[in-house]
Amino acid sequence: MQGATAGRLWARLRLLLRPSGSLPPLSWRGQVFDVLVALGLLLAAVVEGNDQDREQRASAEYGHRDPLEYQDPPGYPDPPAPPAPVAPDLPARRPGPEPFLPIEDYEIGSTVVMLLVVVLPLVFRRRCPLAVLWLVLLTAPLASDYNAALRVSFYACVIAAYTAAVYSPYRVPALASLPAAAFIYTQIQEPAVPTVPQNAVPFLILIPIVLAANGLRRWRRRADEDRARLSRLEHEQAEALRRAAEHERARIARELHDVVTHNVSVMVIQAGAARKVMRTSPEQAREALLSVEAGGRAAMAELRHVMGLLTMDDDETAGGAGAPAGSGPVGDAGGGGLAPQPGLDRLEALVQRVRDTGMPVRLTVTGQPRPLPPGIELTAYRVVQEALTNTVKHATGASATVLVEYGADQLRVEATDTGGTPGVSAAAGNGRGLIGLRERLAVYGGTLRAGHRLSGGYQVAARIPLEAP
Repeated sequence: MQGATAGRLWARLRLLLRPSGSLPPLSWRGQVFDVLVALGLLLAAVVEGNDQDREQRASAEYGHRDPLEYQDPPGYPDPPAPPAPVAPDLPARRPGPEPFLPIEDYEIGSTVVMLLVVVLPLVFRRRCPLAVLWLVLLTAPLASDYNAALRVSFYACVIAAYTAAVYSPYRVPALASLPAAAFIYTQIQEPAVPTVPQNAVPFLILIPIVLAANGLRRWRRRADEDRARLSRLEHEQAEALRRAAEHERARIARELHDVVTHNVSVMVIQAGAARKVMRTSPEQAREALLSVEAGGRAAMAELRHVMGLLTMDDDETAGGAGAPAGSGPVGDAGGGGLAPQPGLDRLEALVQRVRDTGMPVRLTVTGQPRPLPPGIELTAYRVVQEALTNTVKHATGASATVLVEYGADQLRVEATDTGGTPGVSAAAGNGRGLIGLRERLAVYGGTLRAGHRLSGGYQVAARIPLEAP
C-alpha cells in the first residue's frame, strides 16, 4: 500500500517537473542585449561605488576639526561658531536610499571579483533561466560580506526571477523559486538588502491587484475567443463533412448511372430482339440471350466493385484478411476480391457487347498506346460507354465509330453515330450522364464537347491532358 502511494506521489512529482514546452529561440540581438545588461550592471556598481566612497572620504576630510588648533587665551570671549566647512566642488546629495553602495579601498579587489560572480550568470539568463536564478540565489550568502556586491546580487536576482518566470519551460519549479528567493534575501540581515518604505506599501498591494485583474480579464477574453474559434472550426468541419458526403454521393451516383444505364439498356434491346425471333430463329434468340447474360454478368461485376468500395471497411472488420473467397457482399461463387475498374484495354469488349445488339461499331486506336493513370483510363472508358449507351437508346438503326488517339500531351476520345430513331427507353433520359462525364473530366483538367453534327448524328468528344512520356 505504501509502495503504491509512493509510486503515485513520484508520478505526480515527475508530472509537475515535466517541461511544458521548449525555450523560445534566442537571436543574436538577444544575446548581445543579455551581455550588455550584465556588463552595464557591473560597470554601474563599480563606478557608482567608487564615486560614493570618494565623496565620503572628502566629506570626512573637510568636516574634521582638531580642537587644539582653536584654543583661546584665558578670559578671551568665545568667538561665534564658524559655519561648518563644505567640501569643495562636491554636488549636493539628495536624501534617499542609494541604488549602489560604496566600495571600500581595502576590499576593492575582492568586491570586484564578487561582482563578477554575481552578474556573469545573467549572460545566460535566457538560455538557462531556472539554472541562472538558482545560481544567483546560491551566490547571495557569499556576497553578504560585501555590501556593494550584495546590493547588486539583489538586482541580479530580480532580473533572473523575471526571466525564469517568463521564459523557463519548467513552470512549476520556476514559480516555486520566486518565494524561495524572497525568503533567502529576507533572512540576510544586512543593510545592503533594500527595504520597502512605508509609503510604498499601498502601491505594492494595489499594483499586483491591478495586474492580476487585467490578466484575468485578458485570460477570459482569450478563453471566449478560443471557444468562438473552436465553435467556428466545428461548424466548418461539419460543413466540410457535409460537402464531402455530397460529393461522394454524386460520385457513387455517377458510377451507378454509368454501370446500370449502359448494361441495362443493352440487355433490354437484346432481350427484345430475342423475344421477336424466338419462334422464327431460335438460334439467334439463343445468341441474344447469351448476350443478355454476358451483359448482366458485366453489370454485376462493376456493381460489386462499387458496392465493395463502400463496404470494404466492414468486410475487413468482419472477415479479416483470412476471409474465404466468395464470402461477404464483395465475393461471389466465382471468387472473392474486388475486380479492377475497367480501362482502355476493355474497350474492345465494350464495343463487342454493343455489336451484339445489332449496331455496327468501329473502334479505331491511333498513336502509340501506353499505360495511363487508372483514373484517366476509367474516365475515357466511361466517355465511350455513355456515348454508345445514348446511341443505343436514342439512335436505333444507326452505326457508330469510336476513336481513341494517344497524343504527346493529350488523350482524345470521340464517339460518333450516324443518327437513327429514338428507342423505347429514350424518354427515360435526364441528361445526368453527360453532366457526370464533365465532372469526371474536370478532375483531370479535361473537356467535353457533345452535340448534333451538321451532317446528321451525334458526337461526343473528350480531351484529357497528359504528362509527356
